Amino acid sequence: MAIVSQQNRAPDPIPAGRGADPPLRKLSFRAMATQCEVQYSAPGGDAQAAAFEKEAEGWVHAFEAKYSRFQPGSIVSRINDAAGREWVEIDAETEALLKMCDTLHFMTRGILDPSALPLIRIWNWKADPPVVPGPEAIREALGLTGWAKVRREPGRVFLAQKGMALDFGGFGKEYAVDMVSMLAGEHGIADSLVDFGHDIRASGAPPGRPAWHVGLEDPKKPGTIWASVALNRRSIASSGDSIRSFTAGGRRYGHIIDPRTGWPVANGCTQATVIADTCLQAGMLSTSAFIAGVEAGLELIRACPGAEGTILTDRERAQTRGFFNYVASR
Repeated sequence: MAIVSQQNRAPDPIPAGRGADPPLRKLSFRAMATQCEVQYSAPGGDAQAAAFEKEAEGWVHAFEAKYSRFQPGSIVSRINDAAGREWVEIDAETEALLKMCDTLHFMTRGILDPSALPLIRIWNWKADPPVVPGPEAIREALGLTGWAKVRREPGRVFLAQKGMALDFGGFGKEYAVDMVSMLAGEHGIADSLVDFGHDIRASGAPPGRPAWHVGLEDPKKPGTIWASVALNRRSIASSGDSIRSFTAGGRRYGHIIDPRTGWPVANGCTQATVIADTCLQAGMLSTSAFIAGVEAGLELIRACPGAEGTILTDRERAQTRGFFNYVASR
């Protein structure tokens, strides 16, 4: 995923006669293989901040332990290990997440598919040296992929074929961002910026500012931004493969796989950025728009009420009509 980084800005002067705003605090920790940060103001002071930070970090680590495919004891690992053998009992929370997968799969017209782990495994961009899978391996992985193949009954789930596997990595971070943002509100914290691996949800504003400002990295010039956007009660996510990729036989292969074809995305897109009500919506739409390409990608974004987005290619920048209402500088 392309980087979305907060743009540091000094606060405006405090008008005469007005009390000082609560200081901006920062919670930082590692989880879900990424850096997690929450910037926030706690009007209730240290006790309020400590209670929020403890619950927020605890919730994220518990969520990772329960749903990460990299955790041997997670429910996802148990479901995957039982593929082709037996049903696995699940609790109400897991059942709700699987129902959410139904919605994500439907809204992205099959592009976001939590059953695509067999394809992700054969396209291992971290391997040394990386290997391009052959046509037979891709056909076999495609045969094990497909959300409609995941069998579910109340309280249990079954992957009917050995080798089938689920991965919540396509939406897990974004879902966690939304949950931590909601936890902040439950603790009486109105001003927060939750940033997990540059998937972001903004509430309120930092001290002395009308909104949070977020810089959008230029995929052609890593480390620089091509624009910044102002956010308040909105979320933002970007997808791209400018960082995670490999080259084999003179051809570049990105890490984002199109589960419909079994191949890495190669449609000319370099970045898709979406602003939406929730981080889950923003991440779902940015990934699916990047895979779909400019025309179909913008159509997906427009189909989600309130969402705005932009898609960059090697030659153009296309966007929905309202995207630049959020642009603070270019």
